Amino acid sequence: MVSRNLTIWGICGTLGLAVWLGITGCSNAQDESDTKPAAASAKAGKAKVEKEPENLPENPFPKRFPAPGLEGGRAWLNTSGEISMKDLRGKIVLLDFWTYCCINCIHVIPDLNYLEKKYANEIAVIGVHSAKFDNEKDSDNIRDAILRYEIKHPVVNDANMALWRKFSVHSWPTLVLIDPEGNYCGFVSGEGNREVLEVVIDKLIAYHRAKGTLDETPLHFNLESQKVAPTPLRFPGKILADEAGNRLFISDSNHNRIVIADLKGKVLDIIGSGAIGAKDGGFAEAQFDHPQGMDLDGNTLYVADTENHNIRAVDLEQKQVKTIAGVGSQARERNMSGPGLETALSSPWDLKKVGDRLFIAMAGPHQIWVMQNDKIGPYAGSGREDILNGPLGESALAQPSGITTDGQYLYVVDSEGSSVRKIPLEPNEEVTTIVGSSDLPQGRCLFEFGDIDGVGDDVRLQHPLGLTYRDGKLYVADSYNHKIKIVDIAKKTSKTFIGTGKAGTKEDPAELSEPAGLAFAGETLYIADTNNHQIRVVDLKTKKATTLVLEGLTPPKPTESLDVPGSKSTEVKAQTVATAEHLQFDVKLQIPEGFKLNPEGTPYYRLKADGDQSLVAQEQLNEREELKVEDGKVAIKIPLAAKTGTGKFTLILNYTYCKDGKGGVCKLKAASWTIPITIAETAEQKTISLEIE
Repeated sequence: MVSRNLTIWGICGTLGLAVWLGITGCSNAQDESDTKPAAASAKAGKAKVEKEPENLPENPFPKRFPAPGLEGGRAWLNTSGEISMKDLRGKIVLLDFWTYCCINCIHVIPDLNYLEKKYANEIAVIGVHSAKFDNEKDSDNIRDAILRYEIKHPVVNDANMALWRKFSVHSWPTLVLIDPEGNYCGFVSGEGNREVLEVVIDKLIAYHRAKGTLDETPLHFNLESQKVAPTPLRFPGKILADEAGNRLFISDSNHNRIVIADLKGKVLDIIGSGAIGAKDGGFAEAQFDHPQGMDLDGNTLYVADTENHNIRAVDLEQKQVKTIAGVGSQARERNMSGPGLETALSSPWDLKKVGDRLFIAMAGPHQIWVMQNDKIGPYAGSGREDILNGPLGESALAQPSGITTDGQYLYVVDSEGSSVRKIPLEPNEEVTTIVGSSDLPQGRCLFEFGDIDGVGDDVRLQHPLGLTYRDGKLYVADSYNHKIKIVDIAKKTSKTFIGTGKAGTKEDPAELSEPAGLAFAGETLYIADTNNHQIRVVDLKTKKATTLVLEGLTPPKPTESLDVPGSKSTEVKAQTVATAEHLQFDVKLQIPEGFKLNPEGTPYYRLKADGDQSLVAQEQLNEREELKVEDGKVAIKIPLAAKTGTGKFTLILNYTYCKDGKGGVCKLKAASWTIPITIAETAEQKTISLEIE
C-alpha cells in the first residue's frame, strides 16, 4: 500500500475498523476529523443527529454528514454516462480509491467482487481511479486495466485528484462507505477488510430496509467488456522461449491458460481449460487464475499462478498439472515460511529456477522468495515497500514483477519503484540498485519515475514489469513507457531499444502497449505486448518488429452466467398453442415514470427446457438472444422443431431502463416465467401473452 504523502501506511486491523465505522459506537469520537473527511466536514458543518422513528434497528451511524459529490472526474468508464450521488440514492455506496499499478488495490478487487455478488441489490460500488503514474491518468489505459482485472462496476478517472482531495484520501487503496441517504459513514485503508465491511453493510441494510430508505432494485451498467470482441490472446502477461525445443510458452493470462506454440507461431498445445479455478490434472481439465511468469527445467514447466496465489508444476511429457506451493488463498502475513503446500503465498508474479532453488518474485509482500526441497519462504526483502539497498533481509523491494539470472546474480524489476535491482545468489553480498533511484528518504523512491535514459540513479523508468538477460545486458519491459530498454549491468546504463513512448500497434516504427514479458531465441526477441493482446517478434540486428500469428488459436468459450442474482420465476398455467413455424411470446415492458429504455442496453431473452422435450431444438436453448422493441413491447419468436408435442420451459427476459434514457446509473428488470406448453394442430391460440410483475 502506498501513501500519497510518502508515508507507508499499515493495514487497518479488524477491531480498529469495527470501532472506526461505528459498530461499537465510534460516532461518539471526540475528534470528528478522525471519523469523516475534511472536505465533507467543511461542507456539512455541524453533524445532525436525527430522532429515529420507533421500532427501528439501531442506526450504526447516528451522526449524519452529507458526503461530497462525485463531480470532478475526467471521464466515466464501465457506464454510459456520468454518475452523481443523487443517482445512487437508496443504495449503500462503496467508493474504491485505487490506482491500477498497485498490488494492494488488485488484492481488494476479489473482495469487491464478493460484496457485489452477495449484496447485488443493496450496494453500488464505484471505483475512483486516482493515478499514481502519469501513464495511469489516460482513460484508455484505465479502460484496459478495467478489462484486464475484469471489473464490473463504474470507474471515474480522477486524473486531477479532485475526488481524492474531496474525500481527504491519503493512501491506496482506500474504501469509503456512504449510506442510502447520501451520508458519509467512514473509510478504511488497506486490504483484507472484507469481513468487517460485511458486518457494517448488514447493519446498514437492516436499518435502512426497516426505515424504507433502501432501494433494492438491481442496477445495470454498460460495461467496457460488452464493447470488445474476443481475441485469441487476452492480456498475455509473460513469455518463455525454448530455442532448443523450438517452443514458445505464453501465459494467456486473462484466458487462464498457457499456450504452447513453436517459434513460428504454430500452436502445439494448450494447458488449461480457460475456466478460472485451481484444479490439478490433465491439460484439458486443469484450471488457472490469471497466470503470469514461467520457467522451464527439463520437462517441467513452473508457473506463477498469480491470482490463485499458488505455484504450479506442469509435467510436459505426461501432460499433467499439479500444485507444489500455496494454499489457494492469499497470505495475510509476511515472512512466513514452511512446507510448500502448507504456506500461503501472495501474488507470485514471476519465477526463475537456479540449480535446485526456485526463486519467486512475490509481488504481494514486496519480496523475493525461494523454494528448495519442498520448503518455501522469503529470501530477499524485509517486506517494507521501498527501494533500499543492503543485506538480503534488511533490503527493501517494491512490488517485484519480473526476475531473471545470469547464473551468478538475480535481476529483478521493482515495478512500484521503477528500478532494476541486483540480488546475490549467496548471502555474503548485498542487494543493490542498477538503475533507478534508491536509498532516498522513506518511500520517496516510489514516486521517482519517468522516461530518462542515462546512468545509475539518473535513469527513470515507469513501472517496468519484465526483463530478460543476454550477454551482460538486461532487456527491460518498461511497461508504462511502452518501450523496451537495454540496461548494461556493468556500466549501469539504460537506453531505449524499441518503442516510441506512446501506446500503439504500428510495426514501423515499433509501437507497444504496456509490454510485460520478454524472451530470447537466437537473434530474436519475443515480447508479450500485453494491452495489444499480441506477441511481437523483434530482429535484434534490424530492430524490425512483426506480429506473431498464432495459427489455430481461438479464445475459450465464455462461462459467465446470464441469470440475474435473486430473480424468481413466475409459474404460468399450462398453455396450448396452434402449430406454427415459431413459438411466440408477447411481453409489454414495464418502465417506471421518468425512465426510458437504456439506449445502449438491448433487451435479451434466454429459453431453458425443464426435462425432455422435442418442440425446441437444442441450439435454441440457453443462448442469449437480443430483442427489438416496438411501442414498448417485445415479440419473442422461437423456431419450433416439431409440429406437435409438449414441454416445460422457463423464459428469462432482461432489460434496463435509465433516468430520462441518458445512461449512467440504469435499473435492471429481470422477469422469468415457467410455462408448460403443448403444441396442437387443433388449438386456436397463436401466441402466449405474458405480464411482468
